[in-house]
Amino acid sequence: MQAIPTSPERAPVSVSQLFSYPFRIFFLSMTVLALAVIPLWVMQVNGVISLPLAMPGLFWHQHEMLFGFLSGAIAGFLLTAVCVWTQTERTHGFRLVLLWGVWLAGRVLLATGADLPFWLVQGVNLAFLPLVMVDAGWRIWHARQKRQLMIMVVLGLLWLMQIGFVTRLDMAFSYGALIMAMALISIVGGRITPAFSTGWLRQRGLDSNAVKTIPALDMATVFSLILLMASLVTGWQTVTGLLALLSGGLMLVRLAGWKGWLVRQEPLLWILHLSILWVPVSLFLLAGTLFAGWPSNAWSHAAGTGAVACLILGVIARVALGHSGRPLVLPKGMVLAFVAIHLAALIRVLTAFEIIPWHPGIGSSTLLWLFAFGMFLYRYTGILASPRPDGREG
Repeated sequence: MQAIPTSPERAPVSVSQLFSYPFRIFFLSMTVLALAVIPLWVMQVNGVISLPLAMPGLFWHQHEMLFGFLSGAIAGFLLTAVCVWTQTERTHGFRLVLLWGVWLAGRVLLATGADLPFWLVQGVNLAFLPLVMVDAGWRIWHARQKRQLMIMVVLGLLWLMQIGFVTRLDMAFSYGALIMAMALISIVGGRITPAFSTGWLRQRGLDSNAVKTIPALDMATVFSLILLMASLVTGWQTVTGLLALLSGGLMLVRLAGWKGWLVRQEPLLWILHLSILWVPVSLFLLAGTLFAGWPSNAWSHAAGTGAVACLILGVIARVALGHSGRPLVLPKGMVLAFVAIHLAALIRVLTAFEIIPWHPGIGSSTLLWLFAFGMFLYRYTGILASPRPDGREG
């Protein structure tokens, strides 16, 4: 894969440009968070530092990966995409500054608010996702796009999981949030992955009809994941295990229909297929946890690091190029970043099974994570903070 001919890092950059479109500020900010939270958590666990966290360290780590990192990615992608879907004016300027400020305040308060009132810390923290839903939902409602309503439903359920998590500090709600994250992957990934693959094949004169999607199967997968979340939170172990097997099987059938191996030469496409493959893997691992006593952190890291983080990296790498008016050609080093994030997920799962010892496993997966998102930060900061080369707004 060749590098972009004209280096975007040399383009004039400005802070104001970051607030010209939601993907710019949120992709950059959630990447910085990804680079900060993991090493801070590792140092906290090993007693190197002691942060004045507003919740116990493990819960803070889980929360920031699920509701800090993920919610930033959701805001950047959804508030950018919904403007295209509905043909409405983008959120930008002062409104975007305020929305981003709520997200940032939530991160700061959780990391430093040990002595602050609970209502203040969590009130600010819980305000972000509803604000995103209001912004996107208003546009969807006025455009009468019923197709997008399921995204709003899943986001609402994700927010309910966040409320349960911060008020009860119960890992069942973090697990439920992971399931809802995979439901979002099922919806959004299920749209863009086969669509992008079909377009790529068609452009090269290959058989684009080989890529198959079945709307009924897509909907069944999402509903099975919602049922799985409800069962998991309520503690129905046998039902949860069976639903995990069902959801994983449905997702695997969908992936087989998308024919990911046909686009293996394009990193911006194989990263999507390979990342979504972590969804059925994590669901099967969840079933193994419930039926065979496998470690619970195996499926949760397969879902969090594998499905969620890997897909986020793949999506933001593509969206940042396309919506900034640049050719869909990966900057140098990003293929290695894609490989690194998948290796980080694999090593973390193997560490959970004690196939790799804890300290080497945590250390190597952390370094791979830092390399992957560090490479994105290095290669994409100039893209995100500079104007479109075609002179258009956004």
